[in-house]
Amino acid sequence: MEKQPLPTHDEETENGPYGVEDRQQDPEPVARAGWNSKIEYFLAQVGFSVGLGNVWRFPYLCHQNGGGAFLLLYILLMLVVGIPLFFLELAAGQAIRQGSIGVWKSISPRLSGIGYSSCVVCFFVALYYNVILAWSLFYLGNSFQHPLPWKDCPNEGNVTVKECELSSPTSYFWYRKALDITDSIDETGSFNPYIVCSLLGAWTIVCLGMFRGIKSSVKIMYFSSIFPYVVLFCFLVRGLMLDGAMEGITHMFYPKIEIWGDIQVWRQAATQVFFALGLGFGSIIAYSSYNPKNNNCHRDAFTVSSINFLTSVLATLVVFAVLGFRAKDNVKECIASNMRKLSEGYHSGMVNKAIIPNFNVSDLSSVTPEDYASWFTQNGSLIPGNLTECSLEKEMQKGVEGTGLAFIAFTEAMMLLPGSPFWSALFFLMLLNLGLSTMFGTMEGILAPLSDTFKTLGNNKTKLTVFSCIIGFLIGLLFTQRCGNYFVTMFDDYSATLPLIIVVVFETFSVSWLYGADRFLDDCEVMLGWRPHVIYKYLWKYICLLSMLGLLLATTIRMLIKRPTYMAWNHEKASEENLDYPDWALAVLALLIIFAMMPVPLCFIYSMLRDRTRRLSRDGENTAYSMVNTDDKCETPLGDMSELEQRNGSTAMDS
Repeated sequence: MEKQPLPTHDEETENGPYGVEDRQQDPEPVARAGWNSKIEYFLAQVGFSVGLGNVWRFPYLCHQNGGGAFLLLYILLMLVVGIPLFFLELAAGQAIRQGSIGVWKSISPRLSGIGYSSCVVCFFVALYYNVILAWSLFYLGNSFQHPLPWKDCPNEGNVTVKECELSSPTSYFWYRKALDITDSIDETGSFNPYIVCSLLGAWTIVCLGMFRGIKSSVKIMYFSSIFPYVVLFCFLVRGLMLDGAMEGITHMFYPKIEIWGDIQVWRQAATQVFFALGLGFGSIIAYSSYNPKNNNCHRDAFTVSSINFLTSVLATLVVFAVLGFRAKDNVKECIASNMRKLSEGYHSGMVNKAIIPNFNVSDLSSVTPEDYASWFTQNGSLIPGNLTECSLEKEMQKGVEGTGLAFIAFTEAMMLLPGSPFWSALFFLMLLNLGLSTMFGTMEGILAPLSDTFKTLGNNKTKLTVFSCIIGFLIGLLFTQRCGNYFVTMFDDYSATLPLIIVVVFETFSVSWLYGADRFLDDCEVMLGWRPHVIYKYLWKYICLLSMLGLLLATTIRMLIKRPTYMAWNHEKASEENLDYPDWALAVLALLIIFAMMPVPLCFIYSMLRDRTRRLSRDGENTAYSMVNTDDKCETPLGDMSELEQRNGSTAMDS
């Protein structure tokens, strides 16, 4: 029997998602909007895929995992895993013209749980992601001061606050002023009123941007998707003019090929590809569902993926140019401090003159880190006291990941620039816009599937948007407690990672094996007017699927072998320390993962029970019809049973 292609939007409008039989059970999708131009669509897809991770996650991974060698590994995984899966989601959304729930339900009603799981994960991500936007709003508001409030340590009376003195002004402002953080996740603490107000502002912006669906959000995307590139280029030009910029970029891209033998590097590269493109969220499907049927989604997959990668490289250049400047400035201060200690030791007779370096003490700025490192390697152990090596490499590794990069390391570097309030405001406005465009896509991954699936919600999408934002704000108050940063880390590291990987595994398996890769390529040929290369069939069926299963297995094993940990701020030591999650937090993690994945088996079981009920109902109707519809001469169903049995028997034999 010949397989039928995926139902089109027109067919669904006429017959329902699954044909005439399901018309009464499944509501018709509401009339669907569309993009006004291809530019709007690109801005939406690029804005969603290019987010905060490109600025503060990719540079860290690249630096920690082999520099240029990591870039090559990332490109390889992008080509064989990322782009094929990205193309799969684009084509599925464009072909069926529904959100994630409708897409997988159209392939098979038993797979509708995949779409619901995507919505749940999107909701989890939206909860904590908007908190990061709230932090950016808070810093943006504090940037319009001169000097910046995180420039110097505050005083209590005539004494500098010890916590700030032991750490740094930027660290103190972040942990004590912005977060007012507790020492562990077990200590809840009160709500931070400044962050609560900032969170309310962030959700208000998102709600206003999503108020009229894509028609309103795309207007904001013209600014939120383009402005970050303007800022990145400004920072790049300014950063390359700074002393130490080239050292930072050199450290960044220095290739270490040996890292290819480390399985953890492959895992981190695959995870970054996975999240950089936004696979599994349903947002890609939602955005592509507004495209015309003949749109070249194959070209879009390569274009958006390439822009995403180039943006990551651009952000990496900017980050390490600025961090190289900060690191070199700190190293110079370290060398000057050590030279003063060395001079004091020499005058007190504690240091032998023979090991005194031939540096120009009157002009310590002329002493290069390389010269000092060479001298320290030979003579450092002979010096009594507490001299440090003043390593440029170690300075560049301080606070270069996640929030540590944005709110500590980068803010510290910008203080050293002339006109620091201007650069600070520009940077946090960029972070805000990067986050907004991603939030719009995340919310669309929730609203579009629900609106398409439930007719009542589709007719009241504005109310649904407002209600979702209100619920997001109320639940998001959890992250505005003094321990809120630890919950943000927990959600970011665990609540999305495993469920999203599982969702993509189900997506890939459903299309390539259940629906059929050849059949899916046939549908793509109808849409595009040409058939995509057969290599996609083997990539989807084997390479992508096995890669995702391997990534899932590696992530699960790592969680089981090594107890999950988080970085906590110890206010007495004024430094971070690695703590194990308590048992109750691990229980919460497990519940989050289970709750995100529960729709998949529940919808599968529900669909099987519904099919069985319908089959029994049809059998009952057929039996009743046969008994009543006997010979016209019969006055009752019990008359002439032999003839009825003979007729039913012959019918059964014929069937």
